[in-house]
Amino acid sequence: MSSGAYARHGAGTGSTGYSSAPTHGSQNYGGSYGGGGAAYSAPAGAYGQQSGYGQNAGGQQPGYGQNAGQSNNFGASYDQEPETKKGGKKSMALQALNKNVLIWAGFFSASLFVYLLISGGDFSFLMTYGGMARMFGFGILNVKTFTSKRATGVSIKTLQLYCIVFFFRLTSIVRHEGYLPYDKSGDWLYHGIEIMALLFTSSALWGCMVPFKSTYQADLDKFGEMNVPAGMGAVYLAVPVLILAMIVHPNLNSDWFSDVAWTYAMYLESVALVPQLFMFQKQTSGVVELYTAHFVAALGFGRLMEFIFWVYSHTELATSAGSKLPGYIALFSQFMQLVLMIDFFWYYYLAVKNATPLVLPSHGAAMGMV
Repeated sequence: MSSGAYARHGAGTGSTGYSSAPTHGSQNYGGSYGGGGAAYSAPAGAYGQQSGYGQNAGGQQPGYGQNAGQSNNFGASYDQEPETKKGGKKSMALQALNKNVLIWAGFFSASLFVYLLISGGDFSFLMTYGGMARMFGFGILNVKTFTSKRATGVSIKTLQLYCIVFFFRLTSIVRHEGYLPYDKSGDWLYHGIEIMALLFTSSALWGCMVPFKSTYQADLDKFGEMNVPAGMGAVYLAVPVLILAMIVHPNLNSDWFSDVAWTYAMYLESVALVPQLFMFQKQTSGVVELYTAHFVAALGFGRLMEFIFWVYSHTELATSAGSKLPGYIALFSQFMQLVLMIDFFWYYYLAVKNATPLVLPSHGAAMGMV
């Protein structure tokens, strides 16, 4: 029986912004950019002597320049139209930003309520908090999938791996108490969170594979597609990690299967997002749907919370021989997952802050390693 930070009693027992092309001659750049006189005038013939801009400005061709000399041009109407368009875009961006803020505000409010009501301020609540973040992430993914009726941008391999993670973790914590949070959330809430997370993950996987299969981007979800049937690339992560868990695992439950199951879930979770990050890198546009971004960010946040917990508690993950290797492996694997997500977190922050689509670079410093 462990007496550490998380072990429980009895453990081991059971605007478009760009105005227009200049008009011919010395006319100002759009007529009234500053709302009055020729606040921004262009030199005579500027741009007009080069390329087709000047011809269009003179009205010879019905092109970009011709519009510049009419009332519906970009520049002359800057003070008339853009007010509405620009205001509309700002309003839409503000609404998107408010939605993003509300999503996370709801999560943090709920988690604070649970913390005050159940945790008793115990440090082990970070395990429950990490579980809540995972459940929250898969809840968002279900909203995205079933409201848009699309499975675009989602890796089925990552969903498969997380289903395995939640299943094996539940087979351990339902039968034994050695790896449960020590506070009251370990009595029933942690079990409920893991059950709901498994249901949400299975639901999202079913949505991607059955009703919305036609929108699933199998051509991008190619991780591990070598010498295995199509769609089975996840075995390159699931099998080696299982072997590692069977060899190196703690002994808090004093039950080989239960200890291996919990260890397998922990190790596997640290690499389960790799196919999703790999898929992001395969997208030529680099654009990630915001709900999908929220989903991945929530999983990353949950992993960060658990990493903080295990930094202080990893020494308790000892083998039956007293080796602390399982704890070190757990820390290393979680740390590497966070390193792989550094780029994602940064661009996610910019997208939420500016209420713009999340655009990832084609070769991120960290995610390029995937």
